[in-house]
Amino acid sequence: MRDESLAGGPPPADALPAYAERVLEVAELIPPGRVMTYGDVAEWLGEGGPRQVGRVMALYGGAVPWWRVVRADGVLLPGHELRALGHYRAEGTPLREAGRAAEGHLPRIDMRRARWDGGRQAADGHI
Repeated sequence: MRDESLAGGPPPADALPAYAERVLEVAELIPPGRVMTYGDVAEWLGEGGPRQVGRVMALYGGAVPWWRVVRADGVLLPGHELRALGHYRAEGTPLREAGRAAEGHLPRIDMRRARWDGGRQAADGHI
């Protein structure tokens, strides 16, 4: 028997796990034109890891600027490349254009220039 059955049923569908809420709050802090890696978010929170952050973003990230939480290699999120690319271009996110030999000719995020460290201005709202 599951514990939730003892507590009067499952939690409401719109209830988020506390860790997911914290991950999404960090995603909302990332300024336009900047990105954090999945590992950066986990490190900033001081808990979890890249896979846990990625899972949260996959399940719950649609209502936040999901395109600002990225892979460490700067490759655009598979399956969402064009949507993300539109956001990056609109926000002025630094990109590295792909060479003609690159599969799909899609740019990557220029991680050296686009990566945001959480800045001290965010420390006031540190989660």
